[in-house]
Amino acid sequence: MPELEPRLFSFNNPYGACPECTGLGEKLEVSSELVIPNKSLTLNEGAIWPWANASHKVGRQGYYHWKLEELSRSHEFSLNEPVKNLPQKVMDLILKGDENFEGVTSNLERRYHSTDSDWTRSEIEQYMVQKQCEKCFGKRLKPEVLAVTVVEKSINEIVNLPIDKLKDFFAAVPQKVNASDLKISQPIIKEIIERSEFLLDVGLDYLNLDRKAATLSGGEEQRIRLATQIGSKLSGVLYILDEPSIGLHARDQHRLIETLLRLRDLGNTVIVVEHDPQTMMAADWLVEIGPGAGKHGGKVVFEGTAKELLKSHTLTGDYLSGRKKVEDGPLPSKQKPKDQKFLKIIGAREHNLKNIDVKIPLGRFICVTGVSGSGKSSLVSDILARALLKKFYRAKDEPGAHKEILGTEHLNKVVLVDQSPIGRTPRSNPATYTGAFSYMRDIFTKTKEARVRGYSAGRFSFNVKGGRCEACEGQGVKKVEMYFLPDIYVECEDCRGKRYSREVLEILYKDKSISDVLHLTVEEAAEFFKNIPGIYEKMKTLKEVGLSYIELGQSATSLSGGEAQRIKLATELSRRDTGKTLYILDEPTTGLHFEDIKKLVAVLRNLVERGNTVLTIEHNMDFIKCVDHIIDLGPEGGEQGGEIIAEGSPSEIIKNKKSYTGQYLR
Repeated sequence: MPELEPRLFSFNNPYGACPECTGLGEKLEVSSELVIPNKSLTLNEGAIWPWANASHKVGRQGYYHWKLEELSRSHEFSLNEPVKNLPQKVMDLILKGDENFEGVTSNLERRYHSTDSDWTRSEIEQYMVQKQCEKCFGKRLKPEVLAVTVVEKSINEIVNLPIDKLKDFFAAVPQKVNASDLKISQPIIKEIIERSEFLLDVGLDYLNLDRKAATLSGGEEQRIRLATQIGSKLSGVLYILDEPSIGLHARDQHRLIETLLRLRDLGNTVIVVEHDPQTMMAADWLVEIGPGAGKHGGKVVFEGTAKELLKSHTLTGDYLSGRKKVEDGPLPSKQKPKDQKFLKIIGAREHNLKNIDVKIPLGRFICVTGVSGSGKSSLVSDILARALLKKFYRAKDEPGAHKEILGTEHLNKVVLVDQSPIGRTPRSNPATYTGAFSYMRDIFTKTKEARVRGYSAGRFSFNVKGGRCEACEGQGVKKVEMYFLPDIYVECEDCRGKRYSREVLEILYKDKSISDVLHLTVEEAAEFFKNIPGIYEKMKTLKEVGLSYIELGQSATSLSGGEAQRIKLATELSRRDTGKTLYILDEPTTGLHFEDIKKLVAVLRNLVERGNTVLTIEHNMDFIKCVDHIIDLGPEGGEQGGEIIAEGSPSEIIKNKKSYTGQYLR
């Protein structure tokens, strides 16, 4: 054992990290499923996908094929036999190799770790998946570090406790140690308990400290930062929060509000951008901006107390007071068809799910509800979405732990509409993502002036040399590297943000250049292109999901998660649906006002009426009351969640006394 010191217990330090996975807890490994995706093919027909691909790219067919022929002769198997019929011993040899033959997976892993080429590495990554490290089993630390215990628990066991259990564990430590140990540990335990309480105050009792940052929702990240700020006990600070309630069930909202009030009472100012009614009613002062969105907004339409807002006839005031409603009460329960088909998840046990069987009625509007941490994302995103994407589109991500999924034969398409960006650079925008930009370029190509000059559609792309402004390479902005600060983008001095060369900007359609068209809002574009069905339909669906105010050329990096999700939804809506499509949405009301939720519900209902299934995870009660079927998980978050508490129509859930969702719906 080395001498015990703090760095030994950090997986970010080579001193304590597992040497096999360098403290990550998982490794990228070549997957045999991705290497041989179609087991009905023979080795001669190219069943080994990376080698079949490499053959025409690198011209190594001769070498790889020759090695396989040599192997087949020495081990007596046929290259013309479908892979699924070959003995397991032969398959292990082909994949893992022996002293005379470098197997496919060994070959790929050696090349992956030895190459200096990013291109080669990204090519090989297509055949790799993240797997738990076999040496530390995901614990990230060396075995000798894990051998050190405090009250019979290693550091890994402690960080894997939910935060409420973690607090209880450390509160009990003083009774379990001797007097000299207590003297040393008491000030440390006090700090740990205090920090645990801050996380409990913002409703994160179900998280464990070992949870990866990438798996946290935007609201969870904000609430962790908020807990850190409470701990600093500063005063005279202006705090600005953008929708901290994302991912919070109505039951837990009061804890967040109490935290914000405590920050205020310390002598700080707290400004919150929020759509949640409970938060609005708890605020000292409200400022409503409107009256509409985009060019119809930008004015202060109300400022005052919550009581005054209820009396004012603004859009928010009307919804808060009940004069306007997303829907007038829960909708009449849609009659179940006589031959109701189901999608069944059998034995779901990922994370905190308690080996549950879940029945999802097809052709209906369904919502999975429950308090934060009750297992909604584990069920819908980690198990169902991943399993279906793997089945239908050969996606790489392995689904979460479950036995099987039945009823997939009733579907022929799955669409996951999440909140990840529609692009990570200023080049991506709503026009390119929805496909409307191709039609626009064709229109400009057909103008008289463009035909005279012989311009093709490529001339009107800001990604291609010839038409774009070369000073900024068609981005409209130039990146200035700030080294120790985040990079900043400044407007290009040559094209003034228009992205195109002077010659291309001279081509006009209805007195507008291609750059002017990209600066139109969705609402303006719908009017401008009303006679072009290909563009008009896409603009119409963007308006239906409440995005009439965004610009067609608006950079993807400036769109919120909710806006990105609705652009994806609109893109899917403008495609022809099959009537057997499953749409999966995770918190689609993020960033939406009551009025926008009303539009979204109408759009999703329309999809269901056409025979599709819409499955959502949601906390917003105005949205939940509009669905046909609710699956409510709970009863609590973390270890105390993962069970089905109630299922049925909103009116049935309201009658269930065990359901928190039912209480708030009532």
